[in-house]
Amino acid sequence: MEMEVSAELGHTAGSKLYDDDGRLKRTGTMWTASAHIITAVIGSGVLSLGWAIAQLGWVAGPAVMLLFSFLTYYTSALLADCYRSGDESTGKRNYTYMDAVNANLSGIKVQVCGFLQYANIVGVAIGYTIAASISMLAIKRANCFHVKGHGDPCNISSTPYMIIFGVVEIFFSQIPDFDQISWLSMLAAVMSFTYSTIGLGLGIVQVVANKGVQGSLTGISIGVVTPIDKVWRSLQAFGDIAFAYSYSLILIEIQDTIRAPPPSEAKVMRRATVVSVAVTTLFYMLCGCMGYAAFGDNAPGNLLTGFGFYEPFWLLDIANAAIVIHLVGAYQDIDVPLSFSSSGAGRCYKVNLFRLTWRSAFVVVTTVVSMLLPFFNDVVGLLGALGFWPLTVYFPVEMYIVQKRIPKWSTRWVCLQLLSLACLIITVASATGSVAGIMSDLKVYKPFATAY
Repeated sequence: MEMEVSAELGHTAGSKLYDDDGRLKRTGTMWTASAHIITAVIGSGVLSLGWAIAQLGWVAGPAVMLLFSFLTYYTSALLADCYRSGDESTGKRNYTYMDAVNANLSGIKVQVCGFLQYANIVGVAIGYTIAASISMLAIKRANCFHVKGHGDPCNISSTPYMIIFGVVEIFFSQIPDFDQISWLSMLAAVMSFTYSTIGLGLGIVQVVANKGVQGSLTGISIGVVTPIDKVWRSLQAFGDIAFAYSYSLILIEIQDTIRAPPPSEAKVMRRATVVSVAVTTLFYMLCGCMGYAAFGDNAPGNLLTGFGFYEPFWLLDIANAAIVIHLVGAYQDIDVPLSFSSSGAGRCYKVNLFRLTWRSAFVVVTTVVSMLLPFFNDVVGLLGALGFWPLTVYFPVEMYIVQKRIPKWSTRWVCLQLLSLACLIITVASATGSVAGIMSDLKVYKPFATAY
């Protein structure tokens, strides 16, 4: 369609203003792509890393984080090679993850990927709603503790805050297109770094106040938790770490901003992935390790809302307000382009009534589910586990095999399949751990009634 439009206007593929597909010239570089990835990746997942390392200990915790960073880099490099079908410099472009799947795979695989992509979006929306409401709740509780003292339980229900977040999202979800929410995305990125840095700073201060580093080589001790709980929690920690690294769904869209070859977009994207994964891993190591060093076995599931820190209460308020603002933007970033793209793309923007009802229904459903399962850690672990193998590993591996025409049963084919199988085992194990955590929480939680 866009090719036709550009041809009508007399623009050629070799034009100074337009790329080979007739779209306006892309201007992105390795640095802009790295910045996009970093701002997309560093989100609320960072807040559970102290807890995750506490389950695994000083040896396995950082080791698992390095393992996931390597897997993220490797599978992202495979996915980057699927941006163009055929030749990596002149082949047909794929603009989205689903475009790449459609171009390389067929039949049931495409349908399964579509289903998983939408399921992942719904899951992430639920996760964001829970995280935002807990942060709003934490602002109220921090002020309560400041006034009434740390001995007061300050129990407050999270349900009203979820409703507030849902109402705000319904308002924002009526914004027709991305160009109108670019300022929101930029604000969200700034907020993300704000609360992550405050969490890191408070962790460092706590370590200094403790006059030393807390924690042990093997993580939370048996005795503090039962042996079976230790197993479930360790597996859930894998899911929490996987969630913190997930960005495969938007990798192709980011790659589509990079300027035309030479060098090829895939080469630039691989370099951008090295830079962004290295920066993200360093930041995660600092945040996760400082959270564990500050609180040891008692590291809270969410560093800024678990009340390991009480003072300075105003700084906690700023950090939690930053989380809420970031998640309002992140919710729109993920849910506006994807969850409504299959609903008559052009039409749904013109028929406001359709947009109002469909998007509002989406927000209402995710908000209600969040009220039924308001468990930040367990839900984050489950989302990380479920999204990790299929979307980050399996589909990129399968597409890469087709794209590069790797023969079945060749050494490379076998190695890629073994990698995929190992990641499937990690996904199943960590999902099981997270489900066990949710079942355990549900024993004491009464929907719409329990206050924190």
